[in-house]
Amino acid sequence: MSQITARLPDDVVEALDAAAKALHRSRADIVRQAVERYLEDFDDLSVALERLRDPADPVLDWDRVRDELLGSDQAERRQGTRSHSGA
Repeated sequence: MSQITARLPDDVVEALDAAAKALHRSRADIVRQAVERYLEDFDDLSVALERLRDPADPVLDWDRVRDELLGSDQAERRQGTRSHSGA
């Protein structure tokens, strides 16, 4: 495992120390976990942006999708009402 050095503002170090104490963990554990989560989020965002830029990926119109979903939901409710009223 590699070791790095970072300079942080005093208020960030104080918050880090408070979190470490509350969680019974070391500064290094908290920083390592924070960096890992940041990089996971960065990877997810990178994939999402790549997909958004892909010209082969279909672009959906939000208003049309919403109307279709709401329309199918309303149709299901009407069918449910019919089956209950016949019983």
